[in-house]
Amino acid sequence: MASVLGSSSTAILASRSLLSPSSKLAIPSISISAGQSSGRKFYGGIGIQGRKGRPQFQFAVTNVATEINTVEQAQKADAKESQRPVFPFAAIVGQDEMKLCLLLNVIDPKIGGVMIMGDRGTGKSTTVRSLVDLLPEIRVVFGDPYNSDPEDPESMGIEVREKVTKGDELTVVMTKINMVDLPLGATEDRVCGTIDIEKALTEGVKAFEPGLLAKANRGILYVDEVNLLDDHLVDVLLDSAASGWNTVEREGISISHPARFILIGSGNPEEGELRPQLLDRFGMHAQVGTVRDAELRVKIVEERARFDKNPKEFRDSYKAEQEKLQEQISSARKTLSSVQIDHDLKVKISKVCAELNVDGLRGDIVTNRAAKALAALKGRDKVTAEDIATVIPNCLRHRLRKDPLESIDSGLLVIEKFYEVFS
Repeated sequence: MASVLGSSSTAILASRSLLSPSSKLAIPSISISAGQSSGRKFYGGIGIQGRKGRPQFQFAVTNVATEINTVEQAQKADAKESQRPVFPFAAIVGQDEMKLCLLLNVIDPKIGGVMIMGDRGTGKSTTVRSLVDLLPEIRVVFGDPYNSDPEDPESMGIEVREKVTKGDELTVVMTKINMVDLPLGATEDRVCGTIDIEKALTEGVKAFEPGLLAKANRGILYVDEVNLLDDHLVDVLLDSAASGWNTVEREGISISHPARFILIGSGNPEEGELRPQLLDRFGMHAQVGTVRDAELRVKIVEERARFDKNPKEFRDSYKAEQEKLQEQISSARKTLSSVQIDHDLKVKISKVCAELNVDGLRGDIVTNRAAKALAALKGRDKVTAEDIATVIPNCLRHRLRKDPLESIDSGLLVIEKFYEVFS
C-alpha cells in the first residue's frame, strides 16, 4: 500500500503490466488522483481520516470483472462451508416415529410443531438439528428481519405491509427456512426483542432490535430440554404460539411483529413434565425409547464413529439419499393442497376425540392435517384409514392428561379407541 501511495507513476506502470494481453486474470482497475483533499483517504471505499491541509492521494478500487451474483454465491458457499457439520437425517437409525413427526411438520407447518420426549442419549437433539439440510426454500422480502411473506399479509411485518399499501415494489429472494435454537439461559429481552442501544446512543432515536421470535417467523423454533425452561419464557412462547404475533412493550416502544413458527421441543420425562397449557400447543407428540436390538446398537455406534472421523466424507456418502428425501418433501408440499379426506373419515376422527374426552378441537384439526401431510408424503391425493391410524396416537395422546401429576399415555388408549370406532 505504501508503494502505491508513494509514487503514482509506479502504480500506473504496475497496472499497465498487469493488464497486458498475456494476463488471464481479472484485475481491479485503480484510479489515483493527487491534490488538496478534505483530509480523508479512501482505501477500497473505506474513508480514513488524514491530516488537513496536506496533499493526499484518493483512490478507489473497482473490480470490473466481478458481478454481484457471483459474490453472493461465493458468500453463501463460504457460509455453508463454515457451518458446523450436521449428522445427515437419512443416516439416523431407527426412531421412525420421531422422524415421521418432524417430516410431517416440515410438509405442513400448520400442524403446530412436535414435542419429543425420551431417554437420555437417544438422538433427540441430533435428529432435530439434522432436519436443517432438508428444509425447503421460501420466498421472503429482501432485508426484512421478520422473513415477511410477500404474498401473505398475516406473515408481513408492519414496514412491509405499509410498502404494499403504498404500492411500492418489493424485492423478493429465495431463502432456506430458518431453524432457531432457544437456549435455556436466554433472557426475555433476547427472545422478544428490545431497544436498539446502538441507535439510541448514536442517533438519539428509539428503535427496536428484533429478537429470536422475529428470526423464527416462518421457520422452526427449537427448545432443547423444554421442560426445564423458565416459566416467564414459557408464558412468552404460549402467547406467541396462540396469536401468531409477538407484542413488545419496552421503554416507551410498542411494536408487534409476526411470529408464526413450528415449535419443536425435546426433553427427558425424568426431569419433569411440561405445563398442560404448553403441551397442548405442540401439534404432535413423539416418544423415543432406547434401542434394545444389539445389531442396531452396533450399527449406530459405527455410524457415529465414521461421522466423527471424517464428517465431510460421511455426509457425502448419504448425499443421494438426502437429495431424494428433499425432493419427496418438496413434492409433498406442492401437492398438499390437493389432498382430500372423506367426510366419513372426518366424522370418525371427531368421534374418537369426543369419546376420549379430548378438550377443545385442536386434536381434530391436527389429526386431519397430519393425515393429509402423510398422504402427500406417500404421493397420494386421498387420505386412507391407514394414514389416520399412523398419526392419530401422536396427535392425541398428550391431550388426554387431565391431572398434571399423571403421566402421558403411550398411545394404547388412542389405538384401542381408533379400532373400536373405525371397525
